[in-house]
Formats: sequence, structure tokens, C-alpha cells
Amino acid sequence: MIVWINGAFGAGKTTTARELIDLIPNSTLFDPELIGAGLTRLLPAKRLAEVGDFQDLPIWRRLVVDTAAAMLAELGGVLVVPMTLLRQDYRDEIFGGLASRRIAVSHVLLAPAETILRKRIADREIPPDVPDGEIRVRQWAYDHIEPYRAALAGWLTADAHLVDTGALTPYQTAVRVAEAVGSGAVPVCDIVQTPEPTSETVAAGVLLFDEEDRVLLVDPTYKAGWEFPGGVVESGEAPARAGVREVAEETGIELAEVPGLLVVDWEPPAPPGYGGLRLLYDGGRLDSTEARRLLLPGPELRDWRFVTEAEAAGLLPPVRYERLRWALRARERGAALYLEAGVPQGH
Repeated sequence: MIVWINGAFGAGKTTTARELIDLIPNSTLFDPELIGAGLTRLLPAKRLAEVGDFQDLPIWRRLVVDTAAAMLAELGGVLVVPMTLLRQDYRDEIFGGLASRRIAVSHVLLAPAETILRKRIADREIPPDVPDGEIRVRQWAYDHIEPYRAALAGWLTADAHLVDTGALTPYQTAVRVAEAVGSGAVPVCDIVQTPEPTSETVAAGVLLFDEEDRVLLVDPTYKAGWEFPGGVVESGEAPARAGVREVAEETGIELAEVPGLLVVDWEPPAPPGYGGLRLLYDGGRLDSTEARRLLLPGPELRDWRFVTEAEAAGLLPPVRYERLRWALRARERGAALYLEAGVPQGH
């Protein structure tokens, strides 16, 4: 399992984590900052200049998951991870990736008062050999207080177990965290994800429309980007039936009929993904009463909305948008299309 220590700069994450590994049996410290430091030496300067923080690099988020999984496979026990996560989509992507490997995450937030955070930032000694230290270190920390405040007012407090470190030493904080984790007061994060594929997969999505002919999209917690209701077809399961099952699980809508096929799209492998067949079905139009029966997002979904085709272009990754675009054309024509990587074939 993983004990993820979250918090703003100055909350005491790293010092607490170092104390914590002496209190939790068979535990190891894993600091994702090391991956960020490595990427600054591995990636071209042009790519690094495109992002404001190494957390914005998809490769960093992927390597955090892969490295944590590899360390646990090598060492077993518990990983203690001190790392600030203020964006919910990044948290969902990383924790969802860990969940896909059946790695449980207990999320702890060290949360002293903001006045204490500011004082700790102001009092921090910056080594004289750090170029532009005041800007790169101290001002960077100040700039992250506002995003921290916003996360604290929203998703973060509902997700993590809070420990006020304002009056505690790092050791006292570690004791509090160890006791909370040991007693079960810190629950395992409620992120649902199927195991990562080891070969090509077949996935079935279902397009549902409202009375204005807008299409339903969902925002999964376990991967980046919006998606259609649906999921991977299980062994021995008919693809259309899989789509019906996933719609019921994700939205609460029970489709009375087997949906008609719109698109078969072959998705080529793109490491670390294996690709496979992606099918889109026409689930029909929901009237206003049925649309109101849509469930609030559960552990798998962060949000859902009905969108126009133009609005979908700004939400879906390019390949999924092309799949949607051609599915809508197939719906208009009344004939299914075969695609490869989102491009129609044989027409």
C-alpha cells in the first residue's frame, strides 16, 4: 500500500515522511521530486519550457505510478510518498493508475494554518548556490498558496484525512499519521479501475442523446480526458451487452433495447497502451424525465454533461473526437462505419 502525504510547501511533508518510515513497519520513502529532477536532465529544454511545473508533464505522472509499482514489487510493504497534489485531475490520474495495479492509497493532508505556511516559507534558508533562489524557491512556494487554498475549499478536504501540523513537530505529526493509518481512520481512496490490459482489448461505448440531440460525455477519475459511457468488454461478453452494462453502472440508465452499431474503430498500439477494437453504439434519445434520472458521479466519474459536437471537440482527446464525429455521421446515414485510428476505411 501507499501512504501519500499531501500538503502545501511548508506543511512538513518530507520531514514527516522521514519520521514515518521508522513508525510504520516495512516501509520505504519514495519522493517523486527525484523523478522531476531526473526529467530536467533527460528532456529537451524546449519541452521543459512548455510547462510551468514538472507535474504538468504526462511522463512525470506516468513514471510516478510505474516507479511506485516497481518499488512495491521489489520491496513489498508500504511506500511513504511526500508529494503535493493540488489538481484533482492529476490526483485522479495518479491514484487511478495505482488502483489499476491493485495498489491501495491512503491519502493524508498536512494542513497547518496559512499564516504558519507563510512564516515557514519566509524563514526557509535558501542555499546561496541556487541561481535566482528567491524567485525559484521562495516565490514559487508563495505562488502555490492560492491553488492550495482553492483545492482545500473544494475536493481536497473531502478526499484526504487532515492533520493540523501547526503546533506539532515532524515526529509528533508522524505519530498522528501512523496511528490514523494503523487504526483505519485513513480510509483507502475510493477510486475504481479495472486492471491495466496486457494485450489488445475490445471496448464498447454508447452514445446517449438528450432532446436537443446533444451527446452525453463522462469525465472518468482514472484517466485523462472525457469519454463516452462504456468500458472494456469482459471475457465471453457480447460487446453491445457490455455497453448496456456499463451505461447502467456509470449512469443508472437501463437501456431497454440492444443499441445499434455506429462505428468500429481499430486503435493501434501506442506504448504503454496495447490498442484494440473500439466500438460505438447508438443508445438513442433520452427524454427529459430519463435525463433527470442520471446518477451523480460515483467513484469512477468526476462529472458528466450533454454537449454539442463542437463542444465535444474541446473536451475529447483527438482520436476519441474523430470516433465521435464519424459515429454521428453514421447515425445520420443509417450505416455503420469501419475506422482505423479514427479514419474511415473502404469508403
